[in-house]
Amino acid sequence: MQSKHLSGVGLGLRREMINELIDDIPRAVDFWEVAPENWIPLGGKYQKQLNQFTSRSQFTTHGLSLSIGGPEPLDINFVKDVKAFLDTHNIQHYSEHLSYCSGKGHLYDLMPIPFSEEAVKYVVERVNMVQDIIERPLILENVSYYAAPNANMSEQDFTVAVLEESNCKMLLDVNNIYVNSINHSYDAEAFLKAMPTARIVYGHIAGHYDEADDLKVDTHGADVIQPVWDLLEKAYEIHGVFPTLLERDFNIPPIGELLLEVDKIRQIQHKHRAAETHKDLA
Repeated sequence: MQSKHLSGVGLGLRREMINELIDDIPRAVDFWEVAPENWIPLGGKYQKQLNQFTSRSQFTTHGLSLSIGGPEPLDINFVKDVKAFLDTHNIQHYSEHLSYCSGKGHLYDLMPIPFSEEAVKYVVERVNMVQDIIERPLILENVSYYAAPNANMSEQDFTVAVLEESNCKMLLDVNNIYVNSINHSYDAEAFLKAMPTARIVYGHIAGHYDEADDLKVDTHGADVIQPVWDLLEKAYEIHGVFPTLLERDFNIPPIGELLLEVDKIRQIQHKHRAAETHKDLA
């Protein structure tokens, strides 16, 4: 039986990685993350391999199509399928994006929810519906966005309001904060400080694409850059060390190269745990 609490350093598991890893799961990875909708429809070999993997390793999930802020009614049957997936694989955590991806059909992209009090109430109602079905707290991730239509409050205030009013949990994506801080000219450290420490279950770190000096695109297709590593350190200083997962969704290098970044996360965690211990003893 797996522990229900995440710890340490994680890595996203893509289907194209599973053949390489299934017989020799790297011990350097403490937990893995999958998108449920990428696996729910599959049977046969893929389902057997995933069962092997989840029975031997700690897992969390990060969904793509819940569309928590979308204009269409929640897909209740989909949420029930997610619940069954979590139960089948003994996975406690279901995280999703604080965004939407549907409206008269699937948009195949993550769109920004208007930052407004009305939208807060709308999203909170839908979060409560999801939590009732999955019988777990929903974990919402702060997302990257490139426009803020109909906003009458900040991303920071909107995010905190949804978290607090729905009593859900948070996935703190450090790269998204960095990207947004550049694209929308705000203080990344101030945003970090405003997030509710007690609600953070785990974090994400990833690479992105530099379109221009003032336009960064969240791609998960490159190595993590130094300013994002620095922001992860700042996040640990503010909130304490939390479990952190490396995302890499395309341009995926050999596992050995990914594990170098996994190890870098671990080194930063050890550094900050040592600093916290020293502070406590002083």
